[in-house]
Amino acid sequence: PLSLPPVVGLSGGEHVCPPRCLDTVGAIEMSIAETTKAMLKKYEIGSKFSYLSSLPKASVLIPLFVRNGELRVLMTVRSQELNTSGGEVCFPGGKYDPMDHNEIDTALREAGEEIGLPPDQVEVVCRLFPVMSKTGIVVTPVVAFIKESFQAQPNPEEVSDIFSVPLDYFINPALHTSHAMPGQPVRNHFFTYQDNESGKSYLIWGLTATLALLVAVLALEKKPSFPVGFNIEDPLPHFQRSLDQWRSRL
Repeated sequence: PLSLPPVVGLSGGEHVCPPRCLDTVGAIEMSIAETTKAMLKKYEIGSKFSYLSSLPKASVLIPLFVRNGELRVLMTVRSQELNTSGGEVCFPGGKYDPMDHNEIDTALREAGEEIGLPPDQVEVVCRLFPVMSKTGIVVTPVVAFIKESFQAQPNPEEVSDIFSVPLDYFINPALHTSHAMPGQPVRNHFFTYQDNESGKSYLIWGLTATLALLVAVLALEKKPSFPVGFNIEDPLPHFQRSLDQWRSRL
Protein backbone atom coordinates (compact mmCIF):
# COMPACT_ATOMS: atom_id res chain seq x y z
CA PRO A 1 0.00 0.00 0.00
CA LEU A 2 1.06 3.59 -0.65
CA SER A 3 0.45 5.87 2.32
CA LEU A 4 0.43 9.63 2.26
CA PRO A 5 3.54 11.03 4.02
CA PRO A 6 3.44 11.71 7.79
CA VAL A 7 3.46 15.10 9.41
CA VAL A 8 7.08 16.22 9.52
CA GLY A 9 8.52 18.75 11.96
CA LEU A 10 11.27 21.26 11.40
CA SER A 11 13.87 18.82 12.66
CA GLY A 12 13.00 16.36 9.89
CA GLY A 13 11.46 13.79 12.22
CA GLU A 14 7.83 13.11 12.97
CA HIS A 15 6.21 16.01 14.78
CA VAL A 16 4.18 14.96 17.82
CA CYS A 17 1.52 17.39 19.01
CA PRO A 18 0.12 17.31 22.56
CA PRO A 19 -3.61 16.50 22.74
CA ARG A 20 -4.67 20.15 22.93
CA CYS A 21 -2.57 20.96 19.87
CA LEU A 22 -4.13 18.04 17.98
CA ASP A 23 -7.61 19.29 18.88
CA THR A 24 -6.77 22.74 17.53
CA VAL A 25 -5.22 21.36 14.34
CA GLY A 26 -8.22 19.10 13.83
CA ALA A 27 -10.63 22.00 14.26
CA ILE A 28 -8.72 24.16 11.78
CA GLU A 29 -8.59 21.39 9.19
CA MET A 30 -12.29 20.66 9.63
CA SER A 31 -13.05 24.33 9.13
CA ILE A 32 -10.99 24.42 5.93
CA ALA A 33 -12.80 21.34 4.62
CA GLU A 34 -16.28 22.63 5.49
CA THR A 35 -15.60 26.03 3.92
CA THR A 36 -14.32 24.36 0.76
CA LYS A 37 -17.35 22.08 0.53
CA ALA A 38 -19.75 25.01 0.86
CA MET A 39 -17.87 26.91 -1.83
CA LEU A 40 -17.85 24.03 -4.32
CA LYS A 41 -21.45 22.96 -3.77
CA LYS A 42 -22.57 26.22 -5.37
CA TYR A 43 -21.31 24.85 -8.70
CA GLU A 44 -23.13 21.49 -8.67
CA ILE A 45 -24.39 21.06 -12.25
CA GLY A 46 -27.61 19.19 -11.48
CA SER A 47 -29.34 18.33 -14.77
CA LYS A 48 -27.88 21.25 -16.78
CA PHE A 49 -25.99 18.91 -19.10
CA SER A 50 -28.56 16.13 -19.42
CA TYR A 51 -28.87 16.95 -23.13
CA LEU A 52 -25.47 15.28 -23.60
CA SER A 53 -26.75 11.89 -22.44
CA SER A 54 -26.45 10.32 -25.89
CA LEU A 55 -22.69 10.97 -26.10
CA PRO A 56 -20.00 8.60 -24.73
CA LYS A 57 -19.43 9.42 -21.07
CA ALA A 58 -16.74 9.09 -18.42
CA SER A 59 -16.11 10.46 -14.95
CA VAL A 60 -13.07 11.32 -12.86
CA LEU A 61 -12.87 11.63 -9.10
CA ILE A 62 -11.01 14.68 -7.78
CA PRO A 63 -10.12 13.64 -4.21
CA LEU A 64 -9.38 16.52 -1.81
CA PHE A 65 -8.08 16.32 1.73
CA VAL A 66 -6.52 18.62 4.32
CA ARG A 67 -3.05 18.06 5.76
CA ASN A 68 -1.25 20.41 8.12
CA GLY A 69 -3.81 23.11 7.40
CA GLU A 70 -3.26 22.80 3.65
CA LEU A 71 -5.81 21.75 1.05
CA ARG A 72 -4.37 19.07 -1.23
CA VAL A 73 -5.54 16.96 -4.17
CA LEU A 74 -4.68 13.33 -4.87
CA MET A 75 -3.44 12.44 -8.37
CA THR A 76 -2.25 9.31 -10.15
CA VAL A 77 0.12 8.33 -12.93
CA ARG A 78 -1.28 6.00 -15.56
CA SER A 79 0.53 2.72 -16.14
CA GLN A 80 2.88 2.66 -19.12
CA GLU A 81 1.17 -0.59 -20.13
CA LEU A 82 -2.11 1.16 -20.99
CA ASN A 83 -2.94 1.69 -24.64
CA THR A 84 -3.82 5.38 -24.24
CA SER A 85 -2.05 8.15 -22.31
CA GLY A 86 0.37 5.75 -20.61
CA GLY A 87 2.63 7.47 -18.08
CA GLU A 88 0.50 10.61 -17.92
CA VAL A 89 -0.77 12.23 -14.73
CA CYS A 90 -4.51 11.99 -14.26
CA PHE A 91 -7.30 11.66 -11.72
CA PRO A 92 -8.85 8.28 -10.92
CA GLY A 93 -11.63 7.66 -13.40
CA GLY A 94 -12.85 5.99 -16.53
CA LYS A 95 -15.73 5.27 -18.87
CA TYR A 96 -19.37 4.94 -17.87
CA ASP A 97 -20.58 1.38 -17.30
CA PRO A 98 -24.23 0.41 -17.90
CA MET A 99 -24.37 -0.72 -14.25
CA ASP A 100 -23.57 2.82 -13.08
CA HIS A 101 -26.59 4.89 -12.08
CA ASN A 102 -24.87 8.22 -12.73
CA GLU A 103 -21.54 10.04 -13.06
CA ILE A 104 -20.86 9.71 -9.34
CA ASP A 105 -21.19 5.93 -9.47
CA THR A 106 -18.71 5.83 -12.36
CA ALA A 107 -16.14 7.95 -10.49
CA LEU A 108 -16.43 5.96 -7.26
CA ARG A 109 -16.27 2.60 -9.03
CA GLU A 110 -13.19 3.59 -11.01
CA ALA A 111 -11.44 5.02 -7.93
CA GLY A 112 -12.07 1.76 -6.13
CA GLU A 113 -10.64 -0.26 -9.01
CA GLU A 114 -7.61 1.97 -9.58
CA ILE A 115 -6.44 3.03 -6.11
CA GLY A 116 -8.46 0.88 -3.70
CA LEU A 117 -10.59 3.77 -2.41
CA PRO A 118 -13.74 2.38 -0.72
CA PRO A 119 -16.88 4.36 -1.66
CA ASP A 120 -17.93 4.59 1.98
CA GLN A 121 -14.74 6.55 2.72
CA VAL A 122 -15.60 9.23 0.15
CA GLU A 123 -17.71 12.32 0.79
CA VAL A 124 -18.92 13.51 -2.58
CA VAL A 125 -19.25 17.30 -2.73
CA CYS A 126 -20.42 18.07 -6.25
CA ARG A 127 -20.25 17.39 -9.97
CA LEU A 128 -18.58 20.19 -11.90
CA PHE A 129 -18.91 21.22 -15.53
CA PRO A 130 -18.15 18.35 -17.93
CA VAL A 131 -15.39 18.70 -20.49
CA MET A 132 -14.78 16.93 -23.77
CA SER A 133 -11.73 14.69 -23.99
CA LYS A 134 -9.52 14.60 -27.07
CA THR A 135 -11.21 11.31 -28.01
CA GLY A 136 -14.71 12.81 -27.96
CA ILE A 137 -15.84 11.55 -24.55
CA VAL A 138 -17.80 13.79 -22.16
CA VAL A 139 -15.87 13.71 -18.87
CA THR A 140 -17.63 14.80 -15.67
CA PRO A 141 -15.40 15.77 -12.72
CA VAL A 142 -16.74 14.58 -9.37
CA VAL A 143 -15.18 16.50 -6.48
CA ALA A 144 -14.99 14.74 -3.13
CA PHE A 145 -13.22 14.72 0.22
CA ILE A 146 -11.28 11.73 1.49
CA LYS A 147 -9.54 11.10 4.79
CA GLU A 148 -5.97 12.33 5.08
CA SER A 149 -5.08 8.91 6.49
CA PHE A 150 -6.25 7.04 3.37
CA GLN A 151 -3.73 4.41 2.27
CA ALA A 152 -3.86 3.89 -1.48
CA GLN A 153 -3.57 0.42 -2.99
CA PRO A 154 -2.87 1.09 -6.67
CA ASN A 155 -3.82 -1.46 -9.29
CA PRO A 156 -0.50 -1.91 -11.15
CA GLU A 157 -2.31 -2.66 -14.41
CA GLU A 158 -3.76 0.85 -14.40
CA VAL A 159 -1.72 3.01 -12.00
CA SER A 160 2.06 3.28 -11.64
CA ASP A 161 2.23 6.03 -9.01
CA ILE A 162 0.12 8.12 -6.63
CA PHE A 163 0.99 11.53 -5.19
CA SER A 164 -0.68 14.67 -3.85
CA VAL A 165 -0.31 18.34 -4.70
CA PRO A 166 -1.23 21.46 -2.69
CA LEU A 167 -4.30 22.88 -4.39
CA ASP A 168 -2.93 26.43 -4.43
CA TYR A 169 -0.04 25.15 -6.56
CA PHE A 170 -2.39 25.41 -9.54
CA ILE A 171 -2.86 29.18 -9.20
CA ASN A 172 0.83 30.05 -8.83
CA PRO A 173 1.97 31.86 -12.01
CA ALA A 174 5.62 30.95 -11.38
CA LEU A 175 4.75 27.28 -11.78
CA HIS A 176 2.47 27.51 -14.81
CA THR A 177 2.68 27.78 -18.58
CA SER A 178 -0.06 27.59 -21.19
CA HIS A 179 -0.86 28.22 -24.81
CA ALA A 180 -4.01 28.77 -26.81
CA MET A 181 -5.30 25.88 -28.89
CA PRO A 182 -6.04 26.98 -32.49
CA GLY A 183 -9.71 26.80 -33.36
CA GLN A 184 -10.73 25.83 -29.82
CA PRO A 185 -12.14 27.95 -26.97
CA VAL A 186 -9.72 26.47 -24.44
CA ARG A 187 -6.11 26.82 -23.34
CA ASN A 188 -3.68 23.95 -22.79
CA HIS A 189 -2.23 24.32 -19.29
CA PHE A 190 1.04 22.85 -18.02
CA PHE A 191 2.33 22.47 -14.46
CA THR A 192 5.53 20.71 -13.40
CA TYR A 193 5.33 19.54 -9.79
CA GLN A 194 8.42 18.58 -7.80
CA ASP A 195 7.46 16.28 -4.93
CA ASN A 196 9.90 16.97 -2.09
CA GLU A 197 8.90 13.79 -0.26
CA SER A 198 9.76 11.40 -3.10
CA GLY A 199 12.11 13.57 -5.12
CA LYS A 200 10.02 12.83 -8.22
CA SER A 201 8.91 15.36 -10.80
CA TYR A 202 5.48 15.20 -12.46
CA LEU A 203 4.20 16.96 -15.57
CA ILE A 204 0.51 17.81 -15.19
CA TRP A 205 -1.13 19.02 -18.38
CA GLY A 206 -4.12 18.89 -20.69
CA LEU A 207 -7.55 17.98 -19.36
CA THR A 208 -6.15 17.00 -15.95
CA ALA A 209 -4.45 20.38 -15.53
CA THR A 210 -7.61 22.20 -16.62
CA LEU A 211 -9.71 20.36 -14.04
CA ALA A 212 -7.14 20.89 -11.27
CA LEU A 213 -7.01 24.60 -12.12
CA LEU A 214 -10.81 24.83 -12.18
CA VAL A 215 -11.17 23.23 -8.74
CA ALA A 216 -8.39 25.41 -7.30
CA VAL A 217 -9.97 28.62 -8.60
CA LEU A 218 -13.46 27.73 -7.36
CA ALA A 219 -12.41 26.28 -4.00
CA LEU A 220 -9.87 28.94 -3.07
CA GLU A 221 -11.74 31.88 -4.62
CA LYS A 222 -8.49 33.24 -5.96
CA LYS A 223 -7.96 34.61 -9.44
CA PRO A 224 -4.59 33.65 -10.96
CA SER A 225 -2.57 36.35 -12.69
CA PHE A 226 -2.31 34.17 -15.80
CA PRO A 227 -5.12 33.59 -18.34
CA VAL A 228 -7.18 30.54 -17.44
CA GLY A 229 -9.41 30.38 -20.51
CA PHE A 230 -12.72 30.78 -18.66
CA ASN A 231 -14.58 33.48 -16.73
CA ILE A 232 -13.74 32.86 -13.08
CA GLU A 233 -16.81 34.75 -11.83
CA ASP A 234 -19.18 32.76 -14.07
CA PRO A 235 -17.47 29.71 -15.60
CA LEU A 236 -20.61 27.81 -16.65
CA PRO A 237 -21.21 29.59 -20.02
CA HIS A 238 -17.64 28.89 -21.13
CA PHE A 239 -17.92 25.15 -20.51
CA GLN A 240 -21.34 24.98 -22.14
CA ARG A 241 -20.05 26.82 -25.19
CA SER A 242 -16.95 24.64 -25.37
CA LEU A 243 -19.02 21.45 -25.27
CA ASP A 244 -21.42 22.75 -27.90
CA GLN A 245 -18.51 23.54 -30.22
CA TRP A 246 -17.11 20.05 -29.73
CA ARG A 247 -20.55 18.53 -30.42
CA SER A 248 -20.83 20.45 -33.68
CA ARG A 249 -17.66 18.71 -34.92
CA LEU A 250 -18.78 15.19 -34.04
